Amino acid sequence: MAPIIHLVRHAQGYHNLSVENQQLPDPDLTPLGIKQCAELRKKFDAHDKVTHLVASPIRRTLWTCLRSFEPVVKSGKKVIALPDAQEISTFPSDIGSEPEKLQEEFGDQVDLSLVKKGWNDKSMGSRYYPAPADLEVRARDVRIWLRDLANKAGEDAQIVVVTHGGILHFLTRDWDGVKLEKGTGWENTELRSYEFEDPSGRDPEASLKETQKSWRRRRGSAIPLTETEQLQIRHAFRALLDEMNQADEERAAKSEQAVSD
Repeated sequence: MAPIIHLVRHAQGYHNLSVENQQLPDPDLTPLGIKQCAELRKKFDAHDKVTHLVASPIRRTLWTCLRSFEPVVKSGKKVIALPDAQEISTFPSDIGSEPEKLQEEFGDQVDLSLVKKGWNDKSMGSRYYPAPADLEVRARDVRIWLRDLANKAGEDAQIVVVTHGGILHFLTRDWDGVKLEKGTGWENTELRSYEFEDPSGRDPEASLKETQKSWRRRRGSAIPLTETEQLQIRHAFRALLDEMNQADEERAAKSEQAVSD
């Protein structure tokens, strides 16, 4: 059996309730979000097969992972916080907390060894500034990291990754269903399962493909998008990010000008 990567979008957070709430720093899950975690916990039927839990270090993804996969946590497995799996925007809601705060909140339930000072820096020129080309590199790095983790665990590896709606499209390179106004085609706590196209390690992109079981569960007999259709949506999404980044740069320039005046 080939390693399986279960990708999950986080449960509803307070930032999902309104555009204004995107200004909330690293917000909590809502009561509905907590309920969504409980529903996913009941629905997921492979808790006993999970070899690793991985999540973005943003608080809502960590809590989604801890709550949704509680049986795995209770078995003694820690959640590995992976900075490269963080969300793509520069809104305060998508900028994570300092490592010390995360350590205080999550204690020994979460392995924060990869979360270094500066992991939440999304300023222009930083690793986590959402330039589209850089996001594709970061997504590839996550896939390679996951492949290495799976190879160490063996063919029976089943890795859960709880992350965010935007970066999930870069990770999977699947743009089907993207709503540009929403920034994703994934619902809160939606789970899709993937395999590596080439688990041997020779694929420099560590490309993922959705399992047939996962596709049929959510799409039935629907026909996947063609490569051309995928590229068209990808270009539209990248153009939207470029527009947002340009607006950020213009605001920063005006702010600097105001200070100098």
